Amino acid sequence: MKKASVAWVAIDGGPAYAVWCVALESALYVVTGPGEQAVPGLAAAGSAEVTLRGDHGGRIVSWPAEVTRVTPGDEQWASLAPQVAAKRLNSPQPAPELVDRWAAECVLSRLAPADAPVTAGDSLPDASHAEQPRETPAARPTRRPFRLHRVRRR
Repeated sequence: MKKASVAWVAIDGGPAYAVWCVALESALYVVTGPGEQAVPGLAAAGSAEVTLRGDHGGRIVSWPAEVTRVTPGDEQWASLAPQVAAKRLNSPQPAPELVDRWAAECVLSRLAPADAPVTAGDSLPDASHAEQPRETPAARPTRRPFRLHRVRRR
């Protein structure tokens, strides 16, 4: 888990969402909210299922997680939020400003293992478990290919 930077999180048996995360103190930390990633229901959830993949790209473990919220003003917030902000790729602002924005607008969730893994090692299924892409308003119509110059026909 300590090498994880991406995890799939499912809330209440719903679809899994790919999220960037930071592994610290035997738990994963995930930031959600405006300007960050969206995981519907994570901020209010008490539990979730986390799936991690290995270096080869395949799933290596799925485990139930206890979800708790790290709130601004806690001792944990003061030590954890800057560490998570330092690991944030493509940050729109410096880490101290990012932590302040998170305190005002976002939720920092701690996902800690609640029980033994659901699937790992030999218990991993052989099927791909690939799903159809979800509907999204971000879909665009397919455009014609760009041509740098005119093609002459003889």
